[in-house]
Order: sequence, then structure tokens, then C-alpha cells
Amino acid sequence: MEVPIFKSFGHFNLSIHLETLKHKVLNYYKQQTEDRIDAFRDMIAELTADAANDAKGSAGDKHETALSMMHLEQEKLNHKLGEFIAQKGILEKINPDAKTTKVAVGSLVKANNMHLFVSAALPKITIEGITVIALSPQSPLGTKLMGMEMGGEFEISGTKYLIEEIY
Repeated sequence: MEVPIFKSFGHFNLSIHLETLKHKVLNYYKQQTEDRIDAFRDMIAELTADAANDAKGSAGDKHETALSMMHLEQEKLNHKLGEFIAQKGILEKINPDAKTTKVAVGSLVKANNMHLFVSAALPKITIEGITVIALSPQSPLGTKLMGMEMGGEFEISGTKYLIEEIY
């Protein structure tokens, strides 16, 4: 059966659009992660300055309790900062121009009309009217996706998925 040229051309336009979408998704997540890193660094610096100022003019049990609470908060913030730095590291390693026939870290996968970005567990976003879910390759869905090819099928929690495109 012969495929009309305009249909092939239409698919070509879709491919270009999804490749550009992949660039936009990656850039958005990189910026979002960098913004969070900056925010957490600012919060940690503010807590450190507050603790230093408190140490200058206070003494006693209340002061020690306040310093302990600030220290615990700072540890929590440092932990979250570490998570964001790790996510940024994963995103920095992704080459949005890389072409693969199998799902790998950095793939933008269309399955069941959903767009899944295999990278790190990040918030769902919408770009150009397309909702993208970023997921870790270690997540249940990510584990199923890794290494699969276009046309591959899998099931999670009773829902069957078909991989329609990989970018």
C-alpha cells in the first residue's frame, strides 16, 4: 500500500514538534531545578545568619533550644538541596538531540496519549498545551519503560500501555 506524501510529511512535522518539545521540557526542568537550588541555598544562608546573630546576644535553655531547632531545619533544607542537586545532575547529562530506538534516560515517550519524560521524579508540567510527566527510571512506570521499543506494550496496576513514540 502506498502512503500519500502529505501523510509522511505530516508525521515529519509531528516528529520535529516533539523533538522541539523535548528541548523545551528539558530546559524548563533545568530552570525549575536551578531555581529551587537557589531558593534552598538562600533559605540555608538565612538560617545560618539567624543562628549566628542569635549566638551573639543570647544564653540559656531557650536559646539552646532555638539553636537546635534552627540546626534541625538547616539539616532538612540541606537534604532537600542535595536532592535538587542530584536531579540537576541527571538533567545535565541528558542530550535532547540523542536519538534512540529504546527508552532510556532522557527519552520523551508517548504512551496512551501521555507524554512521559524519563529523567527524575519532577512535577507534572504543561508546555504548548501538552502535559508532560517526568518520572525516574527507578519508578514502577520508569522500570517498565526502560529498554522498551516503539510499539511495546506493558501493564501497570491493571492498565495496559502502548508505546506510540520515543524521542
